[in-house]
Amino acid sequence: MSRRRYLVTYDIADDKRRTVTFNTLKDFGEHLQYSVFLCDLNDRERIRLRGLLGEAVNHREDQILIVDLGQAEADIVNIIGSIGKDFTMISRTMVV
Repeated sequence: MSRRRYLVTYDIADDKRRTVTFNTLKDFGEHLQYSVFLCDLNDRERIRLRGLLGEAVNHREDQILIVDLGQAEADIVNIIGSIGKDFTMISRTMVV
């Protein structure tokens, strides 16, 4: 199953819903900035994430944008440009 890279950003009006949204997204991707995540997802993960986020938000007050950046194997440094501090991808290690 191929993976795609998504930029996910949110504007949540309520602190409790914002915390739930943040905690949900950190389980699926890398926290880049205050309300911005980068997620490499297969179709099943993307559907699950959308479902969880859909349950967490108030559909009249909140907004979550999910931008498809293409294949997850693409070099992220060439996709994301920065102004000011240089963008560096955080390297995570998984311990099993």
